[in-house]
Amino acid sequence: MGQRWRAVGVLAAALFAVNVVARLVIRFAFPDDDTAANRVSLVMFLAIGLVLAGAAFRWGAARPLGHWAGDLAVAVVAALALTVFVGPLLVGENPFGGGAGLFFAQIWLYLAATAAGVLVGYLTLTALGRDFRSRQLKRYAELKQSRPRKVVRR
Repeated sequence: MGQRWRAVGVLAAALFAVNVVARLVIRFAFPDDDTAANRVSLVMFLAIGLVLAGAAFRWGAARPLGHWAGDLAVAVVAALALTVFVGPLLVGENPFGGGAGLFFAQIWLYLAATAAGVLVGYLTLTALGRDFRSRQLKRYAELKQSRPRKVVRR
């Protein structure tokens, strides 16, 4: 059980680290360039999506959807809270400094990127037939075919 939560914590920390790196790049490399800051933010959201696609692909192969989806949701919510409330403080900004619109836009964009990443990872896994459910059904079919047929006498 402890290893399960460790993996969730590591995933949340990795997602937060991607955000911190993006904020530091914007802060020090492009302090007054909004176009470059938008591009760095786009790359950050793509990286977050790729990290979650990899996590969904890996966890989806080993466990049922109900088990790993909850773990991913906890990791995303924890990383989102850190990103929205702690991330701006690390670069000397106020989390609410841009107003309510920017605050909630950040949340919606983050959730959209995470949902897209998880969806891409799980759909790829399912399309390849390597998800937990497909492998279970394959084992069941092989087991049924390996047994000899019962002869029914009338």
